[in-house]
Amino acid sequence: MGRNIAENRKARYNYFIHEEFEAGLILLGTEVKSLRAGRANIQDAYASFENDGLYLINAHIAEYGHGNRNNHEPLRPRQLLMHKKEIKKIAGQIQKAGKTLVPLSMYFNDRGIVKVKVGLASGKKQHDKRATERERDWNREKRRLLKDNA
Repeated sequence: MGRNIAENRKARYNYFIHEEFEAGLILLGTEVKSLRAGRANIQDAYASFENDGLYLINAHIAEYGHGNRNNHEPLRPRQLLMHKKEIKKIAGQIQKAGKTLVPLSMYFNDRGIVKVKVGLASGKKQHDKRATERERDWNREKRRLLKDNA
């Protein structure tokens, strides 16, 4: 994985991630320039299956400051590029199993192409979220104890 642009840190807190996929993204020129400046937010984004394709909805890519009147719309739906077999598999899980597709991170790969890591997920109940917090806190405390003893 190359340079990270945006990360959805709450995704693993709010969802059980069952499977992860890597997808390309159809972007406009000003969007790429804005992403190179690191101006994106995928915290409230999700992916949706529409018109035989997957689309990233509600991902905010800020307008490029030096863009002209052809500047992009910050919250426009962006098509995800994946193999048809993967799309069919994901669509089946979304429609039949009641799962959702959440973006986990957005990054430039080694060749300079924007990629999105998406996870097939199901929502956590409140008690599951508390268990995640306890585990996170225990791991943090364990690291502190090991660091102090070293």
